[in-house]
Amino acid sequence: MKYAIVCAGGPKHELADLSGFHEKETVFIGADRGAIHLLEKGITPNEAVGDFDSVSIEEYEQIKKTIKNISEFNAEKDETDTELAIARALSYKPENVLLTGVTGGRLDHSASALHLLYRLQIEYPDISFSIINRTNEMTILLPTVHKLLHDQRYPFVSFFSFGLKVTDLTLTGFKYETFNETLELGMTKFTSNETASHICTISFRGGICLMVRSSDA
Repeated sequence: MKYAIVCAGGPKHELADLSGFHEKETVFIGADRGAIHLLEKGITPNEAVGDFDSVSIEEYEQIKKTIKNISEFNAEKDETDTELAIARALSYKPENVLLTGVTGGRLDHSASALHLLYRLQIEYPDISFSIINRTNEMTILLPTVHKLLHDQRYPFVSFFSFGLKVTDLTLTGFKYETFNETLELGMTKFTSNETASHICTISFRGGICLMVRSSDA
């Protein structure tokens, strides 16, 4: 399985455009109200997971009627619905896990999703994890050489240290290239770069880097 997409119950207007994903190589997991979001997009999730406390009785009946695999949990639990849905997504052994419906609305939910993204990338370094919404994609990068393809949906690319300073940061193929720089926590120097080549290269030797690809649209 190439992609696993987990859709949580964040504001509908924040959801990513999922029309480009082919169902044969993608598994869709709805986390609580995220299952309704997917159904409203014309996508029938492979699974629905959560306590379903954010859906109406009628919506829950729709979930039960249309989705074959449903895992229901008590509202009082240690894991969030999104975490439970990600656990199911990982069982499909995907190459990439994309989270949407986890931004917008409450800032604590967005912050929780970003820290979850960090933990997942550390625990599963062979899988690529991203948070995506209508105009942004956030990815945690570990020390190595990364290839980044130009994507017209996201003209801007920014880099931030995520807890540990990033050492020997080299960016090639970008509008603003840099060589062997140090990216400290709290620095904004590497905000709003742009891809200038079809394939760009990001490399660094130490630390954790948060990459944000974004659009004004």
